[in-house]
Amino acid sequence: MSTPRVILLCGGVGGAKLALGLDRSLPSGDLAIVVNTGDDFDHLGLRICPDLDTVLYTLAGVVHPEQGWGRADETFAMLDELARRGGPDWFRLGDRDLALHLQRSLRWRRGDRLTEITADLVSQFGVHSAILPMTDDIVATRLDTAEGTLDFQDYFVRRRCAPVVREIHYDGATAASMSPAFLRALSSPRLERIVIAPSNPLLSIAPILSIPGVSDQLRKTGVPIVAVAPLIGDRAVKGPTAKLMQELGMRAGVVGVYDFYAERYPALIDAMLIDRSDGHEATAIGCVVASTDTLMQTMDDRLRVAQSVLELSVKGGRP
Repeated sequence: MSTPRVILLCGGVGGAKLALGLDRSLPSGDLAIVVNTGDDFDHLGLRICPDLDTVLYTLAGVVHPEQGWGRADETFAMLDELARRGGPDWFRLGDRDLALHLQRSLRWRRGDRLTEITADLVSQFGVHSAILPMTDDIVATRLDTAEGTLDFQDYFVRRRCAPVVREIHYDGATAASMSPAFLRALSSPRLERIVIAPSNPLLSIAPILSIPGVSDQLRKTGVPIVAVAPLIGDRAVKGPTAKLMQELGMRAGVVGVYDFYAERYPALIDAMLIDRSDGHEATAIGCVVASTDTLMQTMDDRLRVAQSVLELSVKGGRP
């Protein structure tokens, strides 16, 4: 892997949009994307890695354009047949997508590391940025809800985020280790900036930061760490970010996002990029703040937000 200039921490759909903007804004090899694997799970005997695949498909230009996840021009012959046989069809596995899951699962079960498998897929799909799992160990996000404890995909897909959440756990995180590739990326002599994508702080970024040593290693790089707010006003563009924040007693808005990072991971965030409509909140955020139109609906939007992140000035670097 080449030595990156920029590292992006991200989850799935929202993070993948910024990943694409950065990938297209930087020379080949200058971007390393560290992806949440807390959503990974076993289904139909296969190892499924939703966030890794969403980032991979997005950068490869084969993602479903409306959904933002899954493959474009997908077919569902297998799933339709499974449903006819009374099998579980709540998790939408398309036929092209299934081929990747089969390939990954075969290698996973013979002992190959997730980082190695992902690197080979990145090469096969012709992606020029590194896509790195946050760990080669198993970490599973689980949610304590009013309806009992739910695995992430049960909550997110099967129950469509409906249950009220009381607490979130990242099972296995305390025993997990950063992937060697993640550590190498952080030691890059060319590293200039670390970016936290506008992904759900609780479900996508916190699993990465929950691995022992990650937040310390991020600080030790000495480069500015910039977070992009995942909310516009008090609403998420997509997903349950605002709902979760409210249910867990947090303020749903850009100030609440900053407070979450500042309280749980002190001195981590140097700057935040927020939407222009939230400019009135800037003085309540305890770091450097810049604003742009952060809604990323088009490729031009993704490039604009990426450039805003890259150009955001953090005077003097880290304190």
